[in-house]
Amino acid sequence: MGVFGHAGHVLRPLVDAFRARYPGSDVQFGEVYGSDPFTALRTGDNDVHVLWLPVAEPDLTVGPTVLTGGRVLAVSADHPLADRGTASLEDLADNHVVDLGPGAPEYWVASMVPTRTPRGRRIPRGPAARTFHEILSLVAAGHCVHPLGDVAARYNSPPGVVFLPMPDAPALQWALTWRSTADGPAVRALAQTAADLGPISM
Repeated sequence: MGVFGHAGHVLRPLVDAFRARYPGSDVQFGEVYGSDPFTALRTGDNDVHVLWLPVAEPDLTVGPTVLTGGRVLAVSADHPLADRGTASLEDLADNHVVDLGPGAPEYWVASMVPTRTPRGRRIPRGPAARTFHEILSLVAAGHCVHPLGDVAARYNSPPGVVFLPMPDAPALQWALTWRSTADGPAVRALAQTAADLGPISM
């Protein structure tokens, strides 16, 4: 199961339920990067990913939602927003956000990192990053800010980075996603367990 950052810990109730329902079965976690969310599924390196929605890829199946949560904005500790304690989507237009590159479809990136604010202001893309830790390094250096799922704030306290709640940002939904041609018994069993358990609120 490919996940972002520490989401594997949040998914513990799902993993425990799956293990209890199917003795002898297990789940191993791998890391997914926002810059390349689908390749490991398409190559068969991972069986499923937990991805924020929407996912609209013709060769991938979107299963049950497993996580729901809000968003935070990662800013440097000396950024003017850090003293304010919260951030809004409009604040993004006054800063650069990370460019995740060509490996992820724009529609999918934009659902986490929009291209325009609710008022229509353009949100400028800045330096490129591939991994979560590269994003945090750029933020800490003051080169950009970046929206993330609030699980990032719960399980990370990197030096030089502050996570600000974004109360006006729409809630995120994260769903099991897999290659449609690899819809085997184990994937179906995991998906049914997730559907029975319902989404975990972050």
